[in-house]
Amino acid sequence: MSYQVLARKWRPRSFAEMAGQEHVLQALINALDNDRLHHAYLFTGTRGVGKTTIGRILSKCLNCETGISSVPCGQCSSCTEIAEGRFIDLIEVDAASRTGVDDMRDLLDNVQYAPSRGRFKIYLIDEVHMLSKSSFAALLKTLEEPPPHVKFLFATTDPQKLPITVLSRCLQFNLKNLSPERITQHLQFVLGEEAVPFEEAALWSLARAADGSMRDALSLTDQAIGHGGGQVNEADVSSMLGTIERSYVVDICTALTGGTGTDVLAAISRMAEQAPDYDQALSDVLSIWHQVAILQTVPEALDKGVGNYSELLNLAAVASKEDVQLFYQICLLGRKDLHLAPDLKSGFEMVMLRALAFRPDANPPIREATPAPAPQEAESPAKKPEAAAPEAQPPAAAPAPAPAPAAAEPVPASQPAPQSLAEPTESQQSSAAVQLESPPWEQPVQQKVALQDFTPDNWIEIRKQLTIGASLGEIASHCLYKGREGSQLQFLIDNNQTSLYDTAHQQTLGEALSDYFAEPLSVEITFGVAEQETPRAADNREKAERLAEAVDRLNADPSVIKFKQLFDGHLNEQSVRPID
Repeated sequence: MSYQVLARKWRPRSFAEMAGQEHVLQALINALDNDRLHHAYLFTGTRGVGKTTIGRILSKCLNCETGISSVPCGQCSSCTEIAEGRFIDLIEVDAASRTGVDDMRDLLDNVQYAPSRGRFKIYLIDEVHMLSKSSFAALLKTLEEPPPHVKFLFATTDPQKLPITVLSRCLQFNLKNLSPERITQHLQFVLGEEAVPFEEAALWSLARAADGSMRDALSLTDQAIGHGGGQVNEADVSSMLGTIERSYVVDICTALTGGTGTDVLAAISRMAEQAPDYDQALSDVLSIWHQVAILQTVPEALDKGVGNYSELLNLAAVASKEDVQLFYQICLLGRKDLHLAPDLKSGFEMVMLRALAFRPDANPPIREATPAPAPQEAESPAKKPEAAAPEAQPPAAAPAPAPAPAAAEPVPASQPAPQSLAEPTESQQSSAAVQLESPPWEQPVQQKVALQDFTPDNWIEIRKQLTIGASLGEIASHCLYKGREGSQLQFLIDNNQTSLYDTAHQQTLGEALSDYFAEPLSVEITFGVAEQETPRAADNREKAERLAEAVDRLNADPSVIKFKQLFDGHLNEQSVRPID
């Protein structure tokens, strides 16, 4: 049998196999299961995100011989023929090649006839925005009042070119670009099934190059397998894509945090030996500072599988937040002027040197607080006459200093010192303590819970210790732990929080918990009603409690109280934010 490319071999055959697009799939599944079907659907989005694939799966669901369902059997003759592209009642049209009004009339002449084999006659029109105005005019009447046995499925990458009269007659679904994280996870699954060795950093490079398209990612992966002789590694992928290894860019960023121009130029010279695309290299620098900023503010939002994760952690630890923001901004503006430089290498060097020049060396990251020194006591007016005394007057016969004016008299011990020289108030001390709390990567690691001690009561504590991606983290935060049967952990997710859920979350959560407990485990997630507090609910409660505490502290602060009294003011509690 001839070789079949990955993009075709791993094309989803059911909604469960789709990667991403949960917001669209859930709406279609509900419509199919509740028999609330529209006569025309419009799927929009960039290339390779699943528009035509969803249309074919929907055709299976509508014409499966077992009945209309969101889960077609995949075995009947209708499902098989649709999968093989030879189902007589599925008319696929490429609007880019059949734009004329005569082509459209030929299609519509057969609309009135009943389907030959299936339950519905389905017209799947790809790139529908390419039809001419006359073709849309011919389609409009049929689209408004189609026979009950006809369904229209439209796909387009440019919905802005569709007439508003067509848009108003369709249910429109906008498919999103897939994130590099989601693409990387799917490539790991595909290459695992294909038994192809791979490096995770190489998959991240392919995912970024795919720019949100799963089809492009699979095509690039096919190319990478051929380029690497049956395996996918970072060096071969970088060579194939014309990019450079991320380690070179990480070295440049590390040299920037060191603050020495010699190290920065040396790191750029090492990268220059690879004949890089300097605009892409600058883009990679921006990507690194973006990830470092995430690690410094919301560390759990960054997937641990991202390339050079340990180096990113080191950068987050040694660079101040101010430096990270400065480097990002200067590099962002530098991309705009890079093509104006005499050559791209010198332009890249100048951007890095500019970032180094504007780095506030005199303001290192603040790690501990020290009270500001009290201002030196002003020179007493009584000393000035002594300094200006005539030279003829003998020192021994100098008159006693005149008594200091009342304004310069020392403050009695029983009298409170002025506000500017007083010790910090209790509220100020507690505020400083909150602000100087160690960043997440310097805080002590919490004690892990043993598997035999894992209970529904300590699931919230364990969830806080898991470092997982944003999508899986959101799902896990809405789950309740129910119990364990052997090596299977059972969870329940509330019916109201299932919009982002897909079956792949069970496997990835199982892997995360297996790493946590150092024991192979699987996870089963069921739907139901959450009768206990979930980790997300606990987090919201704790935030509300911290907010209430912050409001109480401000209302009790002497400075705030005095301000209210002097200016007849009030505290705007909506503007109060607790410091995390």
